[in-house]
Amino acid sequence: MEMNSKTPAAIAEALTETIGVAKTKANTLRLTILGIFAGVYIGFGAQLAIMVTHDMSSFLGAGMAKLIAGAVFSVGLMLVVIAGAELFTGNNLIAISVLGGKAKFSGLLRNWTIVYFANLAGSLLLVLLMYWSGLWKTNGSLVGAQALSIANAKINLTFLEAFARGILCNWLVCLAVWMAVSARTVVGKVWAIFFPIMAFVASGFEHSVANMFFIPMGLVLKGQAAVVTAAGLGEKLSHLTVGGMVMNLIPVTLGNIVGGAFFVATLYWVIYIRKGKNA
Repeated sequence: MEMNSKTPAAIAEALTETIGVAKTKANTLRLTILGIFAGVYIGFGAQLAIMVTHDMSSFLGAGMAKLIAGAVFSVGLMLVVIAGAELFTGNNLIAISVLGGKAKFSGLLRNWTIVYFANLAGSLLLVLLMYWSGLWKTNGSLVGAQALSIANAKINLTFLEAFARGILCNWLVCLAVWMAVSARTVVGKVWAIFFPIMAFVASGFEHSVANMFFIPMGLVLKGQAAVVTAAGLGEKLSHLTVGGMVMNLIPVTLGNIVGGAFFVATLYWVIYIRKGKNA
């Protein structure tokens, strides 16, 4: 009788032998379109988290609001994995194929580069559509105020804080993808994704692709007086600039690579794939 999930060793083999290899060989158009999809899908989760929790902490407390934000944000990775898309952070797992000798390092860098900037394009597309939708005006512009506050908090992290939170985030994201590969049913994939993603968002960790939505959304709302007033930020937005966004994405992206490519892909390669491993 077939098990409902793959063993950890079987997950490592699948990622090494087939999944990672296919991603390094995918054509540019495919990677670009699927990368744009992933940027939009993660943005959907981010926007939903903003909308659902924008006034929740005053009623249920900050901790519960973070928990609910994480729960609804998980829809983003569900869309990526189940509907199909190329996400930079999840693709950090391609490192296991390179270490296993099945894919070239140049193929990994090509995939990461194309997918990263396609994710950015998709995120910015959703920012534009959400701005045009006017939904940030909901509840006296408190939804916009929440988006602005989130962006401003991210932009004011130190390099070390952003880097460490990036490691912790993608350790969990790649574990979510790892377990989703294990699951043989859609329901199994949903539950495999839900808990790690809920945990990273509720914990306050940093995801580079999510920040490609959160921070630009704050940037476009920065000029809305009603939103700034509702957020109570006044003169506290000096660091919320395009340059500030770049200075957030650099450490967060580097941390995401360490969390996914090293702590998940490399160490599971050591355990299950490396020559001379224990049976």
